[in-house]
Amino acid sequence: MSGGHSDAGTPSSSGKMAKLKELLHRSENRICADCSAPDPKWASANIGVFICLKCSGVHRSLGTHISKVLSVTLDKWTDDQVDSMVEAGGNSHANAIYEAFLPQGHCKPHPDSNQEERQNFIRSKYELQEFLEPSLRIVADHPSDAGKHTASDSSKSEIGMVEFIGILNVKVIGGTKLAIRDMSSSDPYVILTLGHQRAQTSVIKGNLNPVWNEELKFSVPQQYGSLKLQVLDHDMVSKDDVMGEAEIDLQPMINAAAVFGDPELLGDMQIGRWLKSADNALTEDSAVMVTGGMVKQEVSLKLQRTESGEVALEMQWIPLNM
Repeated sequence: MSGGHSDAGTPSSSGKMAKLKELLHRSENRICADCSAPDPKWASANIGVFICLKCSGVHRSLGTHISKVLSVTLDKWTDDQVDSMVEAGGNSHANAIYEAFLPQGHCKPHPDSNQEERQNFIRSKYELQEFLEPSLRIVADHPSDAGKHTASDSSKSEIGMVEFIGILNVKVIGGTKLAIRDMSSSDPYVILTLGHQRAQTSVIKGNLNPVWNEELKFSVPQQYGSLKLQVLDHDMVSKDDVMGEAEIDLQPMINAAAVFGDPELLGDMQIGRWLKSADNALTEDSAVMVTGGMVKQEVSLKLQRTESGEVALEMQWIPLNM
């Protein structure tokens, strides 16, 4: 996740990313470490394995205290994360440890396995560590500070082993004409909430027209609600003041993507639309587009329960069932 709450370390140099891609292109890393699906584009940075889109959804449901999932092509990696992957050595080295005591006859999932089979195996392998040498098994603690979790930090005790249908990337672009909450300005930041998952941008000091350009990431369960947005003014000595809020209906994008199927097989086109109405916060109709093989939606929102302010977002939908 990019933004004000990224992992320690500086953004990876091109040389570091070249090392990561070189590792990915090794023959043993050209298939998913868990189900052997070809051409994995995701990775667990702390475990050191390359995984497919479907398995990445299960990894994310375990929480980042077990598996820190990043896209090889879509996410920004820190030097520490790249070094961790390179030091781990990739799928063969990791599986030699995590599957060292895989019972004879115990079948790993395959690319077409159902979600339950995939989930049971990955949980046994990494969370319960059933296939590790007993002396190496470590019981991971759950994150202790639930109030400060980012979207991918939600603990299993909060969201459970739910089945996710996709990943939602939300780029918080900026705000305009935001409300004044200090003497003559505000120190705004944005919080996005989806169910138990919560993520926030960095604070922009003294600016009513802030530009964030920060991407926040969410796992979307089968039973999802609206994405809630709040803009707050950061205060050092008192409670942060609310500067406005809005809700984003995810159904137009997710339903349109399900109807049209794999976006990589489609040309650039509009596949859906969220219409402005008196019941929502849209400033104008919001089109769901396929652009460069990706499902995207630009959203402009007029903040509610405040005197002024608008926020612009760009959302990207990555289904896990393709």
